[in-house]
Amino acid sequence: MTAATEVKARPTDFLAIDSLLSDEELAIRDVVRAFVSDRVVPHVGDWFEQGTIPRELAAELGKLGVLGMHLDGYGCAGASATAYGLACLELEAGDSGVRSLVSVQGSLAMFAIHRWGSEEQKQHWLPQLAAGDAIGCFGLTEPDAGSDPGAMRTRARRDGSDWILHGQKMWITNGSVADVAVVWARTDEGVRGFLVPRGTRGFTTQDIHKKLSLRASVTSELLLDDVRLPADALLPQATSLRGPLSCLNEARYGIVWGAIGAARACFESALRYSQERIVFGKPIAATQLQQAKLAEMAMEVNRGTLLALHLGRLKDAGRLAPEQVSMGKLANVNAALAVARTARQVLGANGITLEYPVIRHMNNLESVVTYEGTADVHALVVGGALTGHQAFR
Repeated sequence: MTAATEVKARPTDFLAIDSLLSDEELAIRDVVRAFVSDRVVPHVGDWFEQGTIPRELAAELGKLGVLGMHLDGYGCAGASATAYGLACLELEAGDSGVRSLVSVQGSLAMFAIHRWGSEEQKQHWLPQLAAGDAIGCFGLTEPDAGSDPGAMRTRARRDGSDWILHGQKMWITNGSVADVAVVWARTDEGVRGFLVPRGTRGFTTQDIHKKLSLRASVTSELLLDDVRLPADALLPQATSLRGPLSCLNEARYGIVWGAIGAARACFESALRYSQERIVFGKPIAATQLQQAKLAEMAMEVNRGTLLALHLGRLKDAGRLAPEQVSMGKLANVNAALAVARTARQVLGANGITLEYPVIRHMNNLESVVTYEGTADVHALVVGGALTGHQAFR
């Protein structure tokens, strides 16, 4: 190879992963990246500090086309799983709360209606949700039923042609701002899903405050006090835990990509800082200790991106198993946490301020490692697939 044709790795795409993406995938990625750079990054530190996220951001994300973008019809973009994953990566490079808004809307609330709902429910809700004109939430987790959703206490009983729901849901993203809640309840016929519109008598919410993680996100408790719903509020196709678990698998897939977006943002911040911070007359980037940290972070970001891309290709081919998604979430969130913590050290005291994104991502990832299945549960899912023995049952 001559000097003129010598290949040199780029710090921000060290393994040339962009070359594995189609022109359409790159275009979608770049549009979302530009949106995040313009609309999220300049403001998200303030949102995090204030514990809020603008309600109007949902409509902007709808206009961008990322809400339910991997679903077909009803105003949804019908994009590939890989394209959706790339969007999640860019959104979470901005903030986990923004990606959570999109994940809960598209992969939980909208997917539940799209996969398990009636045609009338799809026609009524999906176009509104895709446009961001309405916001959805997903009520599965309860105070005493997180990793074991089968232990849920929320119940629904028939009363004539109506249903009566009673119970409590906890840690619900978008809960108090949602126009419709997809609520899962135990019935005499199995676990069923119900669409509960905002303002329904007996349905109230209260936000969870004093969070130190996912602050740029609405997290709520749902209270259902003998809520009466008509028969057409029932998701007719879901009759067991397979319904909500299928939705969770969709959301976990997005996290496989999203976590690496947070990791990339931390790595890039540390890389820039190391080149600007002068200590003992030279940038800390010129020291062996910091180069070793940067190399480790770059390795994890590139390895995690390749893993996400591989799972995306499997999903697009219809060959992605749930336990493979579990491995992806387990590996990439753990890797992202390691990158964030290392980046925090590179930035020194500056690493704990919201002037830089690192501590915000680091705190957010402490939630991401827990929600949509804890790291422990995903390890057991993988372990069960490897051994044939389900240790948590």
